[in-house]
Amino acid sequence: MTSPRMKRLIHMQHYQLMLRRLVISMILGIAAATVVWLFHQSMLQLEWLFLGSRRGSLVAAAADLPLWRRLLTPALGGLVAGCILWLFQKYQHQRPSAPTDYMEAFDAGDGRLDVSASLVKSLASLIVVSSGSAIGREGAMILLAALFASIFARYFTPFKEWKLWVACGAAAGMASAYHAPLAGSLFIAEILFGSLMLASLGPVVISAVSALLMSNLLNGGQETLYQVQILTAPWPIQYVLMATLGIIAGFTGPLFLMLMQYSSNFFHHLRLPPPLQLALGGLIVGGLSILFPEVWGNGYSVVQSLLTAPPGVLLIAAILICKLVAILASSGSGAPGGVFTPTLFIGAALGALVGQVCAIWPEMGQHITLLMALTGMATLLAATTHAPVMSALMVFEMTGEYTLLPGLLLSCVLATTLSRWLRAGSVYRK
Repeated sequence: MTSPRMKRLIHMQHYQLMLRRLVISMILGIAAATVVWLFHQSMLQLEWLFLGSRRGSLVAAAADLPLWRRLLTPALGGLVAGCILWLFQKYQHQRPSAPTDYMEAFDAGDGRLDVSASLVKSLASLIVVSSGSAIGREGAMILLAALFASIFARYFTPFKEWKLWVACGAAAGMASAYHAPLAGSLFIAEILFGSLMLASLGPVVISAVSALLMSNLLNGGQETLYQVQILTAPWPIQYVLMATLGIIAGFTGPLFLMLMQYSSNFFHHLRLPPPLQLALGGLIVGGLSILFPEVWGNGYSVVQSLLTAPPGVLLIAAILICKLVAILASSGSGAPGGVFTPTLFIGAALGALVGQVCAIWPEMGQHITLLMALTGMATLLAATTHAPVMSALMVFEMTGEYTLLPGLLLSCVLATTLSRWLRAGSVYRK
């Protein structure tokens, strides 16, 4: 029988463990926000160096460039980034290395990330995203946040906790990049943990919230990632449309993943060295940007315009097709970066397209295009990640549209269920 003194000792050790984890979670959250902020500032400096623009919008910078520079800039960025990766791979060829993917480090490894390889990969990503490639900058941001957490864990925490702190770093990086701490936490729970493991989720949430607060401090204020008009609760007919769009996304998500695989195979079969392969991907993006500068970058500014002042159906369809090809060219050529934000772009454009068609009927509501664009973002994200709760919360946190959450959850579950049936693997689980 345990004595009262022994019980007090056990309780004291338990509270000390909780306090230690609380402090580490906050440290990792603050560090992740700082890393994300520094990466973004570096992007702004490179945009000024490459493009002569300080506006922070690659699309606006591309529109101001002469056509020959618009064509060649992404190709040159890909060439430089490819040379960096190629030279480092030759240097590292003779020695084993840890992963540079935090998901691989969590699933198959012990939580360690290869420091030098991760930094080189992030540098190459910084160059390609700053020169216009249609790839997400947030992938490198999250990798750097997870890398800091991995280094910190190896020096200051026991081996058995390394994976937990890498997960905290990744969640904090995502929360800081997207201003979405709940979605960042559930991303880890649904994608990495595979379920809502409450014992591990606490530190993850604390890291994510700490990252958001630090981001607000660094950015000088608190605001959602996308500025949109606040909507009222959907009508019954609008719930039906949201669910229908979820079904459409359930078909579109697997198709998008299949096209990404085909693109990767196409570039692989060309057997080009990495510098020329990335340059070719950038050249395709540059060629498309002659028609539509909107294909440059991860699509943030274009999504914002779709949510505030969407163009006509034909223009949305043209931009959607060109942007899709640009994303496939960038990801297929091996440009380092994420496809999370480009997926949001494709979803927003698809939803806006459906919304503009529905807007023909006044009974669908005045803001049906905005509603469908937001639903498209959430449902296509759910269809490609197989994480419906995270996807719904992500769009809610990025826009502040609380009243849409029930409809988004319903639509995301439909999209995920249908997508899983058509394709077992997600963008993160092949």
